[in-house]
Amino acid sequence: MRHRPAMTRPAAGALAAIAALALAAPQPLPAQSADTAPGTYITPPGFEQMVADKLPSVVGILSTVPASVQAPRRGPRLPPGLDEFFGQPVPEPDAEQGPLRGQGSGFVISEDGLVVTNNHVVAGAETIEIVTEDERRLDAEVVGTDPATDLALLRVDTDETLPAVEWGDSTELEVGEWLVAIGNPFGLGGTVTAGILSARARDINAGPYDTFLQTDAAINRGNSGGPLFNAEGEVVGVNTAIFSPSGGNVGIGFAVPSQLARSVIDDLRTEGRVQRGYLGVRVQTVDEDLAAALGIAPGAAGTPGGALVSEVTDLGPAAEAGLEPGDVVVEIAGQPVEDARDLTFAVAELPMGEAVDVAVLRDGERQTLSVTIGEQPDSLFDTTPPDREARPDEPRLGVSVAPLDAETREQAGVPDEVTGLFVAQVQPGTPAARADLRAGDVISAAGGTQIAEVSALRDAAAEAEEEDRPLLLRIWRDGAYAFVPVRLQASTEG
Repeated sequence: MRHRPAMTRPAAGALAAIAALALAAPQPLPAQSADTAPGTYITPPGFEQMVADKLPSVVGILSTVPASVQAPRRGPRLPPGLDEFFGQPVPEPDAEQGPLRGQGSGFVISEDGLVVTNNHVVAGAETIEIVTEDERRLDAEVVGTDPATDLALLRVDTDETLPAVEWGDSTELEVGEWLVAIGNPFGLGGTVTAGILSARARDINAGPYDTFLQTDAAINRGNSGGPLFNAEGEVVGVNTAIFSPSGGNVGIGFAVPSQLARSVIDDLRTEGRVQRGYLGVRVQTVDEDLAAALGIAPGAAGTPGGALVSEVTDLGPAAEAGLEPGDVVVEIAGQPVEDARDLTFAVAELPMGEAVDVAVLRDGERQTLSVTIGEQPDSLFDTTPPDREARPDEPRLGVSVAPLDAETREQAGVPDEVTGLFVAQVQPGTPAARADLRAGDVISAAGGTQIAEVSALRDAAAEAEEEDRPLLLRIWRDGAYAFVPVRLQASTEG
């Protein structure tokens, strides 16, 4: 079955089940009538019955990783300020210590023992146990995982019938609606918290299929993989990440919506993996600066922006069809493409092996190419960026650059096929800094021309400045290419 995504350090020790408290109301407060005495408020009903019904279906998860093996990072990479999900992270291995333990949460979705959790909770685990509300421990095994959405499906080894929850429809949720989280924060099993839906379809740059529900229900480390319920007791989300500068809950949590999670889990249940359409490109949204640098007006071809192709994978479907870096995808399979995220979701939904028309803007002209959709590689989300070291040279545009010689490649981990100038330093307050160029980047092209010498970069910058337009750079960073527009007019430095 093919996945069609919806558009839209815990404490160690035994888990302790605790009594659930009514923390909030499932209905809005009624308006105070004119004859109600000032300072008198009507107390609405709580969640007592719903929580009592659902607590037995929520489990703690304990995973064991051999000390000699560090579990590979399988989940999406979060930007600064977003906490490393809620499961206990695996520390650096130590040959003298015992097995490494991880804790998280999960919930039963079938009476025969299928349990949903986050992928990072069980990644690299040698053994997995679930802990029930009455503190029984049952062995479990992985049915399948999906690193792209950080979801996993487990099967519990038991002959008994387990209480299961029902999925709800996250597309019917409204901002302000009450939500309840149940999980295993800091090893405190059976913890119940409540809040509201703060926002929908959040993109937190954790992965290509970001469409998170945001809630202010208190969720912390160890809640990872636990359910987010609506007031009717249906699972509308899988708790996955928090924004936490302090490391604890600050009222901003994120959950995978049920419409996406349910589709992924159904695929894992039947196939053991998730299959998605694959184009073989890396893209970015065309904003105002990129549009100006490319010489196209925002809204070209009837779309708000489009998706700029920054990299084409060798021998991939896009490469075979003739797509090139610098193309702006404005339509695929007859559907307009508004931004990079729109294209990502659209491609994932397309049938593998099917030829579709892709409309692009190339050098200001619209072209239509036929692309046969491939299957997304399983290894697509298991990349780790190399470490980098800087090397100074004469600055230009607010950057210090150096040719890519053998020593620089070895120190910075730049592959042989990447060509251009290595960025050793970016000066604060310059056009390069404002454009978010960073030390360790490789500038492979400037103004649409491949470069290998500092003089070529200077010439391209001078031409862009003379024509009063941003300088379009193609850079290599963290194992991938991207386009960056640099506005030279904003500073006299360069």
